This record gives sequence, structure tokens and C-alpha cells, in this order.
Amino acid sequence: MARDVQITFDCADPAALAAFWAEALGYRVQGPPPGFASWDEALDAMGVPAERRNDASAVVDPEGTGPRLFFQRVPEGKQAKNRVHLDVRAAPGLDGADRMAALEAEADRLVALGARRVERHEPAPPLGAGHIVMTDPEGNEFCLD
Repeated sequence: MARDVQITFDCADPAALAAFWAEALGYRVQGPPPGFASWDEALDAMGVPAERRNDASAVVDPEGTGPRLFFQRVPEGKQAKNRVHLDVRAAPGLDGADRMAALEAEADRLVALGARRVERHEPAPPLGAGHIVMTDPEGNEFCLD
């Protein structure tokens, strides 16, 4: 039986990182629970103090097909390279120069949102189509593929 998957990020600023990934992936920040007009209203009802309101955030695929991304505040900063990372499929169906141009355009868009470009890997046929390694605003590695 297939399972739903959620990808969890440890981070310092869940709201900001959720906003970045929502914009990067075309997701949306998850809305409040049913019966509440806003997260502030829901958190008030739950008794969550103001200083704890950025302990977690999540983004969801508006079409309901992609995994939910959950962001949780942790006290320590990132220590080492990620053992698991996201590949953002930014050039489906393209190859060669067209593919790399599409990846470059997406890299520029994400840098403007706070990402950092790490390195470009040129196409190396027959198996390597080329990709760009990036980091999100908190240093989590991902690839534009």
C-alpha cells in the first residue's frame, strides 16, 4: 500500500523558509484548521503564546499531488551537507542548451527570492543531463534538474 509522504526541514525561521519554498515550487502556505479564518485566530484558540507562533509552518501543493513540506524550528544551525535533498524539476522535456538556459532562468528567479547558487554541472551525455546545485535561504542544498 502506498503511503503519503511529508518532507520535514529543521530550520531557524519556519515562516520565512515556508514562504521561500511555496514560491519556489508553486505551492501555497497551508491554511488554518477548519473553523478558523486565520492562523492567529487558531493559535489564540489553542493558547499558543506569541513567541511560539513561528515554531512550525507547512506548504502544500494546491493540486494535492505533491508532498507536504513541513518546517520546524530547531535551536541549532545546519551542521553539514544534507544527506537527502530535493531535486526541483525545472526543465522537463528539455535537453542541451535549451535545458541549461531554462535552469539558469530558474536559478536567477530563486536567487532573487533568497536562494544561493553553488555550482553548475554541464551536460555529460549519455546519462548526465546537466543541473545546478543551489541552497535555500537557510543553506539546505537542492538541485535544479
